Amino acid sequence: MASSEDMQVKELDKRASGQAFEVILAAPAPDGKGEFPLPAPKKKDVSLEEIQRKLEAAEERRKNHEAEVLKHLAEKREHEKEVQQKAAEENNNFSKMAEEKLQQKMEANKENRTAIMAAMNEKFKEKDKKLEEVRKNKETKDPSEGTSED
Repeated sequence: MASSEDMQVKELDKRASGQAFEVILAAPAPDGKGEFPLPAPKKKDVSLEEIQRKLEAAEERRKNHEAEVLKHLAEKREHEKEVQQKAAEENNNFSKMAEEKLQQKMEANKENRTAIMAAMNEKFKEKDKKLEEVRKNKETKDPSEGTSED
């Protein structure tokens, strides 16, 4: 805390509600020393070898970082390739399955059509037999009975 020499207090106003003061601090001392002086940074003599070592270490860190980034990118590309390959495989499998299902449906339709046609042919053969029987029956009957309108 500042001493009383560095500070001046003026009473401004006295009221029933309270009292007001003005505090004036003195200007800092010209010697520039405060209560907490900061130590001046010590300048180290840095040798050329030390600078070279630091530069080499920085270059090594940069190369390592670059290698890590390239490794990460290669892994990412590999993963993308795997995903694309898997998607293509699934698409191919889907196409094959769809084609097989279509072939099965077409085969089933063909079999159904053949069965329907065979059934219709059988039905027509039966009708032809009946018609033939009716004709034979008509011919075997007495022809005079059919024309007698006396």
